Amino acid sequence: METFNADEQFDKLGLTLPPAPKPLGVYKPFLIDGKYLYLSGHGPVNDDKSLMIGRIGVDLDKEDGKLAARQVGLTMLSTIKTNLGSLNRVKRVIKVLGMVNCSPDFEKHPFVINGCSELFAQVWGEENGIGTRSAVGFGSLPDNIPVEIEALFELHD
Repeated sequence: METFNADEQFDKLGLTLPPAPKPLGVYKPFLIDGKYLYLSGHGPVNDDKSLMIGRIGVDLDKEDGKLAARQVGLTMLSTIKTNLGSLNRVKRVIKVLGMVNCSPDFEKHPFVINGCSELFAQVWGEENGIGTRSAVGFGSLPDNIPVEIEALFELHD
């Protein structure tokens, strides 16, 4: 079986990681319990540490939302790489919860969260990069960010 190198896959994508965010409240950005890595809800952090903001269906369209979700994924990868040293520590994605800040009539939550899920599939491969998922709409999110995502990963032994 071929070994999948997530760090190499990320480098091939030619993307950059934003700075790993510091907690703005009373929580840990990540927690390791045995072979599981839990990531707290992350927002879309830009390379200059600013946040993407806006409500989907009001300020942003679904394509903007999908890009915001991809940026959240990059922010999550930054937390992993900064704190664990390598994306290769992750064996697989188990669960993703995507929260979309949107207008009441917006219905394309899964499309938006695909921005993160597609990134994870590119980094860890389709077999290990795609886990279970929920994509839900919210009337607001902290600081008016368009997307917040939390996730659970399995680590290599």
